[in-house]
Amino acid sequence: MKLHIRHYASLAVIALLVVTGCQSSEPLQDPDPLTIEFLRSLSEEQLRERDSDGDGLSDYDELFVYNTNPLSADTDDDGLSDTDEINNHGTDPLNADTDDDGLSDGDEVLVYGTDPLNPDTDGDGLSDGDEVNEYRTNPLSADSDGDGLNDYDEVYVYGTDPNNPDTDGNGFTDGQEVEMGTNPLDANEPAFIRELATINFDFDRSNIDSRAATALAANVEQLKDAPNFRLRVDAFTDHVGGDQYNLRLSVRRANAVRQFYVENGIAEDRIEVNGLGKAPVPCATQDTDGRGCRANRRAESHPVNPYPFTPRFVD
Repeated sequence: MKLHIRHYASLAVIALLVVTGCQSSEPLQDPDPLTIEFLRSLSEEQLRERDSDGDGLSDYDELFVYNTNPLSADTDDDGLSDTDEINNHGTDPLNADTDDDGLSDGDEVLVYGTDPLNPDTDGDGLSDGDEVNEYRTNPLSADSDGDGLNDYDEVYVYGTDPNNPDTDGNGFTDGQEVEMGTNPLDANEPAFIRELATINFDFDRSNIDSRAATALAANVEQLKDAPNFRLRVDAFTDHVGGDQYNLRLSVRRANAVRQFYVENGIAEDRIEVNGLGKAPVPCATQDTDGRGCRANRRAESHPVNPYPFTPRFVD
């Protein structure tokens, strides 16, 4: 009887050794390719210890907290890793365009510097996506061209170019024109006189000769086209003769120019005249006849800008 018991005991030990020998001592291997199904078969502890896609979030958090893909570091493929979206930017790792402005979160953060949580970073009324993709304006500046009008108003209110501070090219910025009540799309508005012609006189004369009349007639046309403008006439003499005589002569010359303007349709109340005597700077070279210098015997017509701004011209 004892022999039988020993026999059965021996068989049990052998069976145990056989079973133990068949079990592998190696850890459980991941399938290739790794699948979500496999990950879901693991314990919570195992998942918390894993970061299969190397994005900084555990597989457990991706599966059961954020619903992101533990096999993709950038679930929504927007250029930002899931952990950056969650921990750094506050964006939605499941939505490539969190603020729905037409730009991906990655482009907003990495390319344009805009706020991926605000569809209109600069607050000008245009979405960041429209600024970048349609209007080519600066989504970080409410007034891309610095003309005093915000980009939205240029596009939707005035029809001006938000990338050109002077849409009609007349020297006034779009913002200046809007402030003045003129049309920023019409280069002829407001009418502006840059300069008027200067005329010269013969020695000791104050009459308007034919050459001077031609120049003054051109001035008259400009003044008629710009009725808001006034003008100032400054008249001078050369340095031959006494100061008092030349002062009186310069007054006669100024009055002769004013009379020409009035006779040709320019209201007298638009004209200021000044006889200023001898020209402030003598000519370096006298006329060949030795009778002073014609360049100093002149009457200058200066347009007086009626507007609060001076246009900027690019020649």
